[in-house]
Amino acid sequence: MPTVRFDRYYRYDDLSDLLAAYAREYPNLVRLESIGTSFEGRDIWLASVTNAETGPAEEKPALWVDGNIHASEVSPSTMCLHHLHTLVTSYGTDDPITRCLDTRAFYLCPRVNPDGAEWALAERPRIIRSGTRAYPFDEDPLDGLLQEDVDGDGRILHMRIRDPNGAWKPHPDEPRLLIRREPDEAHGTFYRLLVEGRVVNYDGATIHYRKPKQGLDYNRNFPSEWRQEHEQRGAGPYPASESEVRAVVDFFARHPNITAGITFHTHGGVLLRPMSTRADDTLPSEDLWTYQKLGAKGTELTGYPNVSVFHDFKYHPKEVITGGFDDWIYDHLGLFAWTVELWSPQREAGIEEYKFIDWHREHPVEDDLTMLAWSDERLGGRGYVDWYAFEHPQLGTVELGGWDHLYAFRNPPPEFLERELAKFPQWLVWHLAISPKLELLEASATALGDETYRVRVIVQNTGWLPSYVTKQALEKKVTRGVICELELPEGATLEAGKAREELGQLEGRAYVDASPGVDSTTDRAKAEWVVRAPPGSSVQLVARHDRAGVTRATITLG
Repeated sequence: MPTVRFDRYYRYDDLSDLLAAYAREYPNLVRLESIGTSFEGRDIWLASVTNAETGPAEEKPALWVDGNIHASEVSPSTMCLHHLHTLVTSYGTDDPITRCLDTRAFYLCPRVNPDGAEWALAERPRIIRSGTRAYPFDEDPLDGLLQEDVDGDGRILHMRIRDPNGAWKPHPDEPRLLIRREPDEAHGTFYRLLVEGRVVNYDGATIHYRKPKQGLDYNRNFPSEWRQEHEQRGAGPYPASESEVRAVVDFFARHPNITAGITFHTHGGVLLRPMSTRADDTLPSEDLWTYQKLGAKGTELTGYPNVSVFHDFKYHPKEVITGGFDDWIYDHLGLFAWTVELWSPQREAGIEEYKFIDWHREHPVEDDLTMLAWSDERLGGRGYVDWYAFEHPQLGTVELGGWDHLYAFRNPPPEFLERELAKFPQWLVWHLAISPKLELLEASATALGDETYRVRVIVQNTGWLPSYVTKQALEKKVTRGVICELELPEGATLEAGKAREELGQLEGRAYVDASPGVDSTTDRAKAEWVVRAPPGSSVQLVARHDRAGVTRATITLG
């Protein structure tokens, strides 16, 4: 058993070693492969998890789960590692997990962005959005405030400087806490608030934030509604231009058995569903109804609310996000997709009523006091750092302090991590278990005389979702129906029927009405052939669907 802890964050080499150890320890359940390399040449690891004795992962319906596409969002890597551990250690004793791995497969990609994560996890962290490739320009900006750990304590906090024109003032009852100055407030102690960092080419008067040279955002680089830099910052020079994103896109293209994708990010404590650019009423109605059911189950099992990105998770009410992973696999591939924003420090502190993104723009000061008390009582003061003097190399005496966002906000503090991750395996297993599943209902041969036989096969979809998964997939024509192929032995001839029959799509149970009605057999399909062959001959049958899997049978004649 690999020695793994879920109260820490692993750097690349340790994470790679752990994944390899799981593959060695559970060879019948885990296969490890590299699906590509990062900008700096690190392997992007993917673990295929299924019972190999019941067939390869590629012949089973699969669920994609990934994490850490954004550099400092490292808890999603541990989320994938935790899920892998749960699957392999529960197989054979947990019935839902056992049935899932016997009939289906998980594709787990713990760290899509290994380069950026290394920067975030360094002893002196550097915080960027995604990868380490310079973009959109190769040269460093000439001047400005560069966010970094200036005092070398492993944290990136804030700097406050007394300034009569500053926008912030100490809270009257809690001087550690800075609150906004009133619009008409003229007298008092005021501060200018800056991110911790050094000021390059400081002119002694003006300070502006210097954007990192590494300006890519991998979650804007996917093909769906991709836009250029002037419209969507960080999107890259063209869709899937970045090797990390291209590795994911290529894997999906080569694995049509994927039926859904869940990507883990931080933070917010919410389950997000597409589309980012369009209102709910533009989606096919059946897809929206199904999304609502999937989300309701997710909320039931995890405690996270489920919302639409377009309606409830915009960074600005007049702006939309494009080029995201979840939009891409729903819009282009017709797969159900979710972005999970792990961890809500507000909810941990007891604040239930808040509006995700809007909290950063506007919230009651009472919430700040609640958060500060939470840091004092539950985090031992490590979340919110009391202000302390520091001699800044450019600005002179400043004070460092405020929220340690990388510790308390960006990811769960390590002591809370395992409890947070444990909320998700049940929903992930359930989400995969509802996928379409092609199974054989009948495979038979009836003698017609004169060494002639009628061969019949009936297949059915035993999954809850239809074989095509979404109505979007039907509209985009991205998946074929069921294909049945008959292979004859030497000396046999096919007298009637085609060696390859296309049987169309099979419905599941997802669209059964709440009121009892008449159930038709749209979940089944039949194919028949007339074969001439000597008695005792065997014919081989393969029935397959890109998303519902593969089933085989051998039929003996006579």
